[in-house]
Amino acid sequence: MFQFKQFSIEQDNTAMKVGTDGVLLGAWAPVSHRPFSILDIGAGTGLVALMLAQRTSAEQIDALEIDEDAYEQAVGNFENSPWGDRLFCYHAGLDEFVEEPEDEYDLIVSNPPFYSEDYKSNVEQRDLARFQDAMPFEELIEAADLFLSENGVFAVVIPFKEEEKFVDLAKEYELYPFKVTRVKGTPQSEIKRSLLAFGRDAEVEVVVSDLIIEVARHDYTEDYIQLTKEFYLKM
Repeated sequence: MFQFKQFSIEQDNTAMKVGTDGVLLGAWAPVSHRPFSILDIGAGTGLVALMLAQRTSAEQIDALEIDEDAYEQAVGNFENSPWGDRLFCYHAGLDEFVEEPEDEYDLIVSNPPFYSEDYKSNVEQRDLARFQDAMPFEELIEAADLFLSENGVFAVVIPFKEEEKFVDLAKEYELYPFKVTRVKGTPQSEIKRSLLAFGRDAEVEVVVSDLIIEVARHDYTEDYIQLTKEFYLKM
């Protein structure tokens, strides 16, 4: 079990463990537009949805998870949280969900599976969790366009090397970045991740920043502490 300040994550039955990417996205995703409804695509154990339940007063927080074990753990984690009445998990793939678009969402988030390198482990579940072929970027962006409300925000965490391609694809669906944060593990390391937030306004100015996680092992930067202190027990 992974214990946060206001909720816990059971993850013993799934390959999709709590990781820095999910914590970053859950803490960073813009919520100043006060979303009423939120959709988390590829919810894993429900971490990002739970973080957004803590950060917002959104009344409808839906999560989508195709892997059965992860789905069951997400449902349990939702039920055991203080916000169980606002959280709902669908056991479905994006393609099934898209066939019946009933709702619009003010915030759509995704920490998508993205290891597109020619590498597969021998654990099928883990591969499904980690590989882009489980949810191609284009399918994800297309769904975001379909479900996003007029003034909604679409936020993702992806490998930095995929950032340019992702932004170009999003523009084809008239989704434009307005906030970009590039993440490095330490001051010396390469940029590893991009946190991207998109909206429908093509004229908006893009705010670009960098985030360094730690100066040395477990010696976290002030920026990272400020971002995550409402969640991590030891921050």
